[in-house]
Amino acid sequence: MNQEKIGAVILAAGKGTRLNCADKPKVMLEIGGEPVVSYIIETLKSVGFKKEQICVVVGFQKEKVMEYFGDTVSYAVQDDQNGTAHAAYTGMIALPKEIEQVLVLGGDDSAFYTEKTLLDFIKKHIESGAKLSLLSVELENPSRVGRIVRYPDKSIAIVEKEYWTEVEEKIKEISTGTFCFDRAWFEKMYLIMPMLRKLGEYALPAALAVARGEGAKYQVIKLENSDEWFGINTTEELKKAGELKNNFR
Repeated sequence: MNQEKIGAVILAAGKGTRLNCADKPKVMLEIGGEPVVSYIIETLKSVGFKKEQICVVVGFQKEKVMEYFGDTVSYAVQDDQNGTAHAAYTGMIALPKEIEQVLVLGGDDSAFYTEKTLLDFIKKHIESGAKLSLLSVELENPSRVGRIVRYPDKSIAIVEKEYWTEVEEKIKEISTGTFCFDRAWFEKMYLIMPMLRKLGEYALPAALAVARGEGAKYQVIKLENSDEWFGINTTEELKKAGELKNNFR
């Protein structure tokens, strides 16, 4: 695995409306005394990513992120909030030209990923020759995030809550929103990908639908330790994440 050809895009442009983030981006909320997004940045650095290989996509209150991290990472600005796929594309095209594979992570739910998990995921993606790899997790009581639907013909879909049936709502395997992409494939695919009509935005789950539709190789890899993924969307979840991080340390 040639790490010089791997980049990471961290999605950090969101406002965090449900958390009433009026004066700072959601990813700058603190757990364990540090901004949520700082943990994944440190993990990426610890496995060998250089600042040019880490692109943080900023938007709402971008100055707060840029002031905190300074020149330790690179940045791309998402001026319009057009969805996660748009944010990923914005960050991807800002990476150095020699980058061939790109890890895309949410800055607000990746604080607990271990070095081993990230390296194993990237390695499996590259060795499989997949254009798209997705990390999933199985939770006992999953919240209202995309469900992983595995069909009898071995095809897989991510179904967002706006499109659930009663059957899909009961599925416990969900999307973490953490992807690995073949860069050339994603940049070409993004230009033709459909918008999720009910959301009115370009969302990453649609990339899997495109890959499936065109017969491109894709895979969904289940996270071995479900405790490593923790989505923060409510004040209760923020408090719990802080407690978990303090205990973890």
